[in-house]
Amino acid sequence: MSGRAFVTGGASGIGAATARLLAREGYDVTVGDLQDDRGGRVAGEIGGRYVHFDVADPASWTGALDGVDLVHLNAGVTTGERELAQVTDEQYRRLMSINLDGVVLGAREAARAMAGRGGAIVATASVAGLLGFAPDPVYTAAKHAVVGLVRALGPALEPDGITVNAVCPGIVETGLVPPPVADRLRDAGFPLLAPEAVAAAVYAAATSGRTGECWTVLAGVEPKPFDFAEVDIPGRPDRS
Repeated sequence: MSGRAFVTGGASGIGAATARLLAREGYDVTVGDLQDDRGGRVAGEIGGRYVHFDVADPASWTGALDGVDLVHLNAGVTTGERELAQVTDEQYRRLMSINLDGVVLGAREAARAMAGRGGAIVATASVAGLLGFAPDPVYTAAKHAVVGLVRALGPALEPDGITVNAVCPGIVETGLVPPPVADRLRDAGFPLLAPEAVAAAVYAAATSGRTGECWTVLAGVEPKPFDFAEVDIPGRPDRS
């Protein structure tokens, strides 16, 4: 496949890895981020385009996806707070505006821009969007919301030929994981994912023809759609 692609949070980590992969696959890639120097370098490296882009600002999205065939809604942050009582209003609003609003606004614009011609939307969620993740409950709440949005939009946008999926990686070795934490995880034998592994899952989800699914990405395991029916939820009614 080829065409035009737009990647948010494309200056580093998963976004940069996805931008590089899509460029290798023949896409004309636009990198959107607030880190102008790093984003510009990634775009220059792949022969793409960089735009200073605030995913939380509705005005930024107007017309941004015209002619785009694949959008990766990837920009995200964490609060780094385990204790909800310690999360400030500023931390809460910043995380939600980027991790959730940025996905909702991007998906809305993609639905408008791709209507009648089709396209692919992939959002970066997390295994924290599938299971409880105690180290950052606000981050977990936002990722659960992204998962719910993707599952709801899949059938809603399918008649327009638009697929909507999410990738749900485990802990990825990016700037969101402080080096001391990454070192402790490695020392404990906990494998961290390379951003390139998540990028491969983004591409697989976008080109699979499937929709409304959440693709898990775990170290040493082939990316695959998460089967919600297989999760044992205590008290869930028997649906047989």
